[in-house]
Amino acid sequence: MPVLARELASLDMDTAWLDGEVVALGRDDLPDFGTLQEAFATRKTDGLLYFGFDLLYLNGFDLREVALQKRVNLLEQLLTGNDLPHVRYTDFFPFDVDSVLTTACKLKLEGILAKRADAPYVSARNRDWLKLKCNLRQEFVIGGFSSTNGAAAGLDRLLLGVEDNFGKLNYCGAVIPTLKGPMRASLLKKLTALRIPSRPFVNEPDNDRKRKLVWVKPELLAEVSFIEWTRDGHIRHASFHGLRDDKPATEIRRQSVSALRKSVGNSPSRARGNAIASVVITHPERQLDPVTGLTKGDLVSYAEAIAPWALPHISSRPVALVRAPAGLSGERFFQKHAEGMSFPGMTLLASELYPNHQRLLNISSAEALVGAAQMNVLEIHAWNASVPQLDRPDRIILDLDPDPELPWSSMQEAARLVKLVLDELALDSWIKTSGSKGYHVVVPLGRYHSWDEAKAFSHAIAKHFARVLPNHFSAVSGPKNRVRKIFIDYLRNGKGASTIAAFSTRAKSALTVSMPVSWEELERVTRADQWTMRTAIERMQHLSVDPWDGYWTSRQRITAAMWRALNARPPSRK
Repeated sequence: MPVLARELASLDMDTAWLDGEVVALGRDDLPDFGTLQEAFATRKTDGLLYFGFDLLYLNGFDLREVALQKRVNLLEQLLTGNDLPHVRYTDFFPFDVDSVLTTACKLKLEGILAKRADAPYVSARNRDWLKLKCNLRQEFVIGGFSSTNGAAAGLDRLLLGVEDNFGKLNYCGAVIPTLKGPMRASLLKKLTALRIPSRPFVNEPDNDRKRKLVWVKPELLAEVSFIEWTRDGHIRHASFHGLRDDKPATEIRRQSVSALRKSVGNSPSRARGNAIASVVITHPERQLDPVTGLTKGDLVSYAEAIAPWALPHISSRPVALVRAPAGLSGERFFQKHAEGMSFPGMTLLASELYPNHQRLLNISSAEALVGAAQMNVLEIHAWNASVPQLDRPDRIILDLDPDPELPWSSMQEAARLVKLVLDELALDSWIKTSGSKGYHVVVPLGRYHSWDEAKAFSHAIAKHFARVLPNHFSAVSGPKNRVRKIFIDYLRNGKGASTIAAFSTRAKSALTVSMPVSWEELERVTRADQWTMRTAIERMQHLSVDPWDGYWTSRQRITAAMWRALNARPPSRK
């Protein structure tokens, strides 16, 4: 891009690090990804534009810790007032986000970026910036193409797919590749080189018999926008934007609606009656978080998308729910029983632990998980026992609850120490963030022990840490007992007690999520509320290995030797 290089070199600076984007304008002077690809393919780059939107380093000064507003003020001074027809400053609009996004959509733009004006620069995705799109848009794997006698260059439509959670490629629709002659011929040549004899999709694509279907090795990616996902997993009214080569095909998953689009302009009357997982969703536009603008519709979309990963953690367990009908700014209440209400898809469990007691709530399907979101459930807490033996816990949880004044490094050290002790006891353990302040260390058990034994053993572990490291740990609840310390909360292991479930949102701004992590990635965890509803799906879609691999088949027993090692005794059996 020699033209851009010359113009940037003429700026009044010695050294700089700019953040921006190279853009090709198509019809109506709107950014067009296909035109950009064609410019590179034909090496005709003189018409490309560079839009600068951040300045990270200038003339020996590292600006990354400076607030965004101050950085862009410097950038504006640098880029404006010069005769640079191809280098432009990207202006910021400090107005109501809904009105700006509505205007962008009316202009047929892809969307907008919303950024915190007082935030420093971080080389990662975080909650300080959001991508808000007008249409649904994502990458798809090309698994074949169709041709007809009249199709240009023998290429009619591209057959698209996404991988499911088991690595199987699912056909989800087709798109016409709107490419000009040379680009279209080049694509056909690439596809022909990838021909294979059998269908790569697990399901059969639609075909009207007028088209010949050709299968290809699923390696190429197409970026496509579309109106919506249908109930049978197909996309409607697809539009082709270009090929992508910046990620492998194995990473492409169906993205949740909340990750793809923030809905704009839906009136309450139009929003009513939408159905997800057979659940009628009312008032999806209702705002839950006034800070981030997250809505009930976003929560419902998250529930639908996270179900494959969340359900194994809760489907066989009684749950308790935190509901917030008016969102985070309104009243919240804890609900353990149906209390005469009808939760869509939710089942009720009878328990021999509580004769003549109200039946316990249970979420065992995607429909029930979406139904909980429809009922404004912001938190799902699960028991440490599962059906059919609710009288025998199948895990203990050590909740590492810190004094808020402690640095995160103290939590990291505490988690490693807990694992070290559990390893010495010959107990395998797994860990997850709480989504709030600390960690939950989970020790699976076989159904050999009573509730009293499980609670007493977890209490013995807590007292062991308080005895050996009294300046770091406490085994007594209450804020005054954990000043500059971490309370190992063993009380969650009693009969009927519950703990926030894996992948559940928390009733906090941005709707943070309790996230299972592996011990190996502990060093990369930066805080207990690191993952939010917006980032949890992306993380799980890009993981190739279950961070809790081995947990589901673990059946451990608390032995007499373990009690002795903790200098404790088991409770007497009744």
